[in-house]
Amino acid sequence: MLQPSEYTYNGKISSPASTSNFSNQNKNISAPMEQATIGRTLVIKGEVTAAEALYIDGRIEGKVSLPDHRVTVGRNGSVHANINAREVVVMGKVNGNIECTDRVDIRSEGSVTGDVSTVRISVEDGAVLKGGIEVRSESRQQHKPQAHAKAAETHKPVETQKAVEAPKALAATAGA
Repeated sequence: MLQPSEYTYNGKISSPASTSNFSNQNKNISAPMEQATIGRTLVIKGEVTAAEALYIDGRIEGKVSLPDHRVTVGRNGSVHANINAREVVVMGKVNGNIECTDRVDIRSEGSVTGDVSTVRISVEDGAVLKGGIEVRSESRQQHKPQAHAKAAETHKPVETQKAVEAPKALAATAGA
């Protein structure tokens, strides 16, 4: 039987190399990006800021600000807040505006109710999106001119509900 501090290889017993070297090597290989997680039963009311990616499977009410990182709203996640991030992935529910400097990805089971401002957007079949959409060019992603901000405030929101059944419904009304 092996002792806790010894390892057997081809019948020979040896002790491992320094544990600190092993854990440092393992850290460098395994996770290039750190990510915080808000679990299913966690409810946060207020402002959430971080210097790492955030995975939300619980509930947040207030404001989420991670301008240089990714926010992922998991299938069980519910966000009643404005989100400011580099990248946003929605698989759960978001009620609030999304301000994104790179990309918004709304997956098939995701739902967003609010205005979206981004450089790139992806909305899968079955996803729900209700609100205005502003797709900016990359050259203006960081700084909005004052006139552009006023124009954005006065635009009328567009309601979009994208679902797999939508083409069938349109075909049925077009043929009638």
